[in-house]
Amino acid sequence: MQKIFLIIAALAGLISVVLGAFGAHGLKPLLSPDHLAMWEKGVQYQVYHTLAIFMCYLFLKKEHSSFIRNAAICFALGIMCFSGSLYLLSTRELTGIPALILGPVTPIGGFFFIAGWGLVLVQALKRD
Repeated sequence: MQKIFLIIAALAGLISVVLGAFGAHGLKPLLSPDHLAMWEKGVQYQVYHTLAIFMCYLFLKKEHSSFIRNAAICFALGIMCFSGSLYLLSTRELTGIPALILGPVTPIGGFFFIAGWGLVLVQALKRD
């Protein structure tokens, strides 16, 4: 399973660079400053949590931990829900996707990020 986390981290990192460049060069003339900032926030959180997944991969190479495995899963779900919804919300004027459908997904992604970090904390506090 740890190889899957390396693949997820590599894909999420690659995608975050592509989306960051697309936002800076392709979307800048099309989006309002507020929507562009929302896009950039999605990229920012994707990068942070891509690095967190990579750190989980490195940890799991050394020792088994269901807490760290589940943290990596939470980080990946958080990227999909939080960053993904911000990408869609920021471009809704271009895509026509109603905000009511996506709005509730963003905090669910935030919950996954918090849960992932909580699981890392549990691992850190666990007695060996």
